[in-house]
Amino acid sequence: MEPKTIEFRRSLITSEVDKSRILRHQAHMGFLEDLKAGAMVIDGAMGTALYEQGLLYTSSLDAASLTRPEVVRKVHESYVRAGAHAITTNTFGANRFRLQPHGLSDRIEDVNRASLELARDAADGRAVLASVGPTGTLLKTMGALDLEQVRDSFREQARVLKEGGTDAILLETFRQPAEIRLALEGVRAGTRGEVPVVACVSFDAFGTMADGTEPEQMAQALAQWGADAVGVNCSDGPAGVYEMIVRMTGSGLPLIAIPNAGLPRRVEGRFAYRATPEYFQLYARRFYKAGVHAVGGCCGATFEHIRKVVAAARMAAGQANSSEDMGGGGSREMRQHRIASAPGVEVSPVMQKGKLGAKIGTEFVVSVEVNPPPGLSLDKALHGAAALKEGGVDVINVADGPRASARMGNIALCLRIEQQLQMPALMHVTTRDRNLLASVAHLLAAHELGVRNLVVITGDPPKMGDFPDATPVYDTDSIGLIRLIKAMNHGYDPGGKPIGAATSFLIATGAEPAAQDYEREIRRLEQKVEAGAEFIMTQPVYDPEVLDRFLKDIQHLNTPVLVGLLPLASHRNAEFLHNEVPGMRIPEEVRERMRGAGMGSDARAVGVSIAREMLMEVRDRVHGAYIMPPFARYKTALDVIKGVVAPPES
Repeated sequence: MEPKTIEFRRSLITSEVDKSRILRHQAHMGFLEDLKAGAMVIDGAMGTALYEQGLLYTSSLDAASLTRPEVVRKVHESYVRAGAHAITTNTFGANRFRLQPHGLSDRIEDVNRASLELARDAADGRAVLASVGPTGTLLKTMGALDLEQVRDSFREQARVLKEGGTDAILLETFRQPAEIRLALEGVRAGTRGEVPVVACVSFDAFGTMADGTEPEQMAQALAQWGADAVGVNCSDGPAGVYEMIVRMTGSGLPLIAIPNAGLPRRVEGRFAYRATPEYFQLYARRFYKAGVHAVGGCCGATFEHIRKVVAAARMAAGQANSSEDMGGGGSREMRQHRIASAPGVEVSPVMQKGKLGAKIGTEFVVSVEVNPPPGLSLDKALHGAAALKEGGVDVINVADGPRASARMGNIALCLRIEQQLQMPALMHVTTRDRNLLASVAHLLAAHELGVRNLVVITGDPPKMGDFPDATPVYDTDSIGLIRLIKAMNHGYDPGGKPIGAATSFLIATGAEPAAQDYEREIRRLEQKVEAGAEFIMTQPVYDPEVLDRFLKDIQHLNTPVLVGLLPLASHRNAEFLHNEVPGMRIPEEVRERMRGAGMGSDARAVGVSIAREMLMEVRDRVHGAYIMPPFARYKTALDVIKGVVAPPES
């Protein structure tokens, strides 16, 4: 295979989150810099993994690096394959106090060096974090001389790990504030302050350390004692760790969350952990959204759990940093053209991508969402689409399992709309349900059938829907899928192989003008446009000032925008959207209007008025409207655009 083809394949499939971290560590740019970039993934459990391989808890698991190195290496390699960005060493208990009961106090250096070498060999350029756990002693019973020995044990272990070339020291599962202070002092002495130190503590069910210290105070203390990053590990699972870590943001240091896979229970004589990989993924997304820089797994977290965390990290960080992916710097416009067309194919400009492509950016476009049915009949949806066309709507939006519901595949409804109504359909494509191969197959089939207008989104997780135990895929996120489609529009498959022709998909993407993490939303939108998105459709907006800020901040993208409008059905509907749907923010005055409107048709009429007012206010500042009528009340959409958009001439 040609080297250029190999690099092209990497640029399409390998996420920026995965690749850039490896490149940075190979270039020795530093663990802390990488951590501060965010969306890092640390590996999962070592102790429980070794237990599953037949090692007994009564033995020294750290000594397995000497006695069973092939087993330890196998665990590391499983996390590397899962996509972890940082690998932790098998040295949690490799200190003087924990090795002594096993007759290994004279082999501290051997155990730590062997463990570090195994981790670095398996890491393949990734960061290696040296795990350092507590001594297992009760400090309250010790005198000053004994406390000095505790500090010295940490210094002793840290010196060996520094000499072995660790990227950072990871202090984890400390319950006594006094002990982690001794650990920080000992590690700083043993490394001469030349190695970053991450300080992770574990809280009890009441949210306190062993002496009653709460997360806010603990974070401040760790920062004062010299930690470079702080975090929470172990505890009773993702929910408990989430509650604690969000209370530690005041330190100003990078945050790390490493939860257990729930609480263990004994099943047929063995310990089993109950938190599923999917549940881990759900909380990983919450961790990253809350500002946590790195997520990993503690007891019970397997490589499957970490694989799901990696998927969440890709969604959190995006997959597009085109200056890295496409092999160079330069302006956004220059990077946009780095994918050359495959030999013998022509790339279709937007204006030549069907009726919708001809209108986008030149005329005011109205799109209305019509969802596929949960059953077999398309009649109601087609009847609604026909009425919308007659009322002046330009294109029908067809969602892909909205809110993770089980419905007919939207390609069927899109095809019927295109063929029977001679009207453009805009098909949503998510990364939730299809792996990379299935996504390519789905897209090629849609193109062959004439369904070529796409809205590319990541998709709601199954936990939100009727089948919460369904398995999400998330091989990529919306940015990665947009890049894949752009490559197909240039005549290449995801592996960089010419496909003999170029697709002519028109690519839309979504945006949340009222996103809680607004800076991240703008950054991801820039990446989506850079990856190939050709117009933007927003979540519903109810405040003109929110939209004005958004339009100003994306002006440099020079990309058409369709503003999202969702006519409110009731006060209850408004409160639900405001409080429970991410990216939705409904001003208090709007919710008050809905509260005063009562119920039923009166409330719906006020909801329509609010949406019309918003549309009239912003009509001259956007390129179209994307209307989402609640509960399939399509007439509501026509009421919103009445007098704003003229119906077609008969």
